[in-house]
Amino acid sequence: MAGEWKTIPLRDCGKWLSGGTPSKDEPQFWGGDIPWISAKSMTGNRFEDSDLRVTKNGVDNGTRLVPEQTILLLVRGSMLHQRIPVGITTRPVTFNQDVKAIVPRNDIDAFFLLYWFMANEPTLLSMVDNTGIGAGRLETDLLHAMSFPLPPLPEQKAIAHILGSLDDKIELNRKMNETLEAMARAIFKSWFVDFDPVRAKAEGREPAGMDAETAKLFPDSFQDSELGKIPKGWRVAEFGQYVDIAKGLSYKGSGLADAGMPLHNLNSVYEGGGYKHEGLKHYTGEFRDRHICLPGDVIVANTEQGFDYLLIGFPAIVPRCYGDKGLFTHHIYRLRPKSGSPLTNHFIYLMLLMPNFRDAVIGHTNGTTVNALARSGLELSLCVIPPSSITERLGDILAPAFDRRELLHEESNTLSCTRDALLPKLLSGEIKIEDAENFVEVA
Repeated sequence: MAGEWKTIPLRDCGKWLSGGTPSKDEPQFWGGDIPWISAKSMTGNRFEDSDLRVTKNGVDNGTRLVPEQTILLLVRGSMLHQRIPVGITTRPVTFNQDVKAIVPRNDIDAFFLLYWFMANEPTLLSMVDNTGIGAGRLETDLLHAMSFPLPPLPEQKAIAHILGSLDDKIELNRKMNETLEAMARAIFKSWFVDFDPVRAKAEGREPAGMDAETAKLFPDSFQDSELGKIPKGWRVAEFGQYVDIAKGLSYKGSGLADAGMPLHNLNSVYEGGGYKHEGLKHYTGEFRDRHICLPGDVIVANTEQGFDYLLIGFPAIVPRCYGDKGLFTHHIYRLRPKSGSPLTNHFIYLMLLMPNFRDAVIGHTNGTTVNALARSGLELSLCVIPPSSITERLGDILAPAFDRRELLHEESNTLSCTRDALLPKLLSGEIKIEDAENFVEVA
């Protein structure tokens, strides 16, 4: 089969384009509805949104708009030393100067081109050099000179369809996990920030979306506190009165290895919160019992380069998939409810994501080039403490959602391994399309 394939230089696969950044000093360029893709938003391999968006004026003044089914490849950035972020646009987007865009020519399927880049990540990683300031760089001339296999278009589409069916399921799982996370945050905010059930009962209404047994747990009036009106019978206290906060292991680089104890670290926490599986390390060096964390423990980033508050203070929950115990580094804190505390791990995690409490916590950060969160910043921050009957009920409601998220991640990991095993064999013609289809069917 592969004997029928042609080979062309990668430069000839389509139109190569460079991006840019509109001036941040011009408000009319930002806040529109057109995604602006940068390294931060290049997660997964489907690009449809970003935390930053530009206006039509922004498109015309400093960046570039590309159509759906364009390949975006990061060519400059610190993460190039670990992985090669690449993906396909699922809607028109703009992108910055650290990204190259490839609009495939008519006889090249965009998804086939994407999977070729993914299959060649080891080669691309070997081509990464340094910019001089620690960031990685992929030289365009080297990329252009790479050889690209070109099967007939119908064969490209068949291969892309097989691999895409796996990626579609992975993407569906990712979106479902986002929905489950958003649901948990919304319930927490309604109960413990906006106090919606208490407001409803105070106005003589039944709390919306809540069974009678749960509604009985909430009071029907408010009381004054240093944080304003709070539900009657609840209290305001320093977070540290109810939560034990520990700092992790100051590890030695010589102890890092491909196997060993799971080492949860600063790169294990996503900007904005949540556990980042790609950031896990392993450690074979010495440690103490106080450096151990368990599945379900909450970890919090306590360090950040710069002062944008993108990472510092954000939490994650240690997943079960890494065994019954692991380690955590000095760049994160481990949080556990103290004995007799009404707070639960789910409550602690979600509280740290609420803007008002987060503002109080990061108000304690300081540093010159590296921003640091002192343990006292968490311990001294005030929060509203509900009775254990309500926090336990929250756990009963949310536990299935958090369990489902872990199962979906594990399923996606299995599908990714299946896809990665098929990638080089399909793209080299080593395995027949019909055999791959049967393999995917079983997976």
